[in-house]
Amino acid sequence: MTDTHASARQPGNDDLIVGSRRFGSRLLTGTGKFKDMTETREATDAAGSEIVTVAIRRSNIGQNPDEPNLLDVLPPERFTILPNTAGCYTATEAVRTCRLARELLDGHNLVKLEVLGDEKTLYPDVTATMAAAETLVADGFEVMVYTSDDPIVAKRLEEIGCVSVMPLAAPIGSGLGIQNKYNLMTIIENADVPIIVDAGVGTASDAAVAMELGCDGVLLNSAIAHAKNPVMMASAMRKAIEAGREAFLAGRMPRKRFASASSPIDGLFF
Repeated sequence: MTDTHASARQPGNDDLIVGSRRFGSRLLTGTGKFKDMTETREATDAAGSEIVTVAIRRSNIGQNPDEPNLLDVLPPERFTILPNTAGCYTATEAVRTCRLARELLDGHNLVKLEVLGDEKTLYPDVTATMAAAETLVADGFEVMVYTSDDPIVAKRLEEIGCVSVMPLAAPIGSGLGIQNKYNLMTIIENADVPIIVDAGVGTASDAAVAMELGCDGVLLNSAIAHAKNPVMMASAMRKAIEAGREAFLAGRMPRKRFASASSPIDGLFF
């Protein structure tokens, strides 16, 4: 881990830096699966998100002028729109989708790349993801990339030039929580770009665990949108991210096998 990356983790200098952009919030949220656009905006506000990801193939951000426009409730002046390539199964599809997003958003070049390999598990096709990443980076995009939890793959994507690597913690939409702590820790230890957990978080404690491990942020959607009260869950996620980050920076106590008295017995009066 370079000194630059380490310095971004010090108290008092704790903004999330992704490529050329700086953010105060480390919780990134999706915009799909809500009952309507009003709930989307209310949950986004409750989460305190500054980055909101939008599936270009499933959401209208201006390509369909006769339909409701998501940007009317999440204006780019207020939020950083992160177009994603959800639903793409080839590198060609993903690159085309990112270029469409850049055109629709007046040259916006920050994108979330995902190239899926299987409809049942929604696991990434790593080979296609790398190919798409190389093309997009060469084309001037700042690429945040969804990938497997393989530490070697994560480092390769960073070396290609991706500005953030986003390993899954469990399958997309599963809500299983952090199933791969040691893989994530290895990825984090080797990284010189932000590592943001993407997929698998189900509740606030999962988000806190990700942050306590040292992840730089968490991106989630289903955990909020599928909650009984999405707005309340969004608020809970915000608090969990903040608590987990503070705990990581504070440094937890060592684990011990046996008890250790909270109050020393030395100096007691008998």
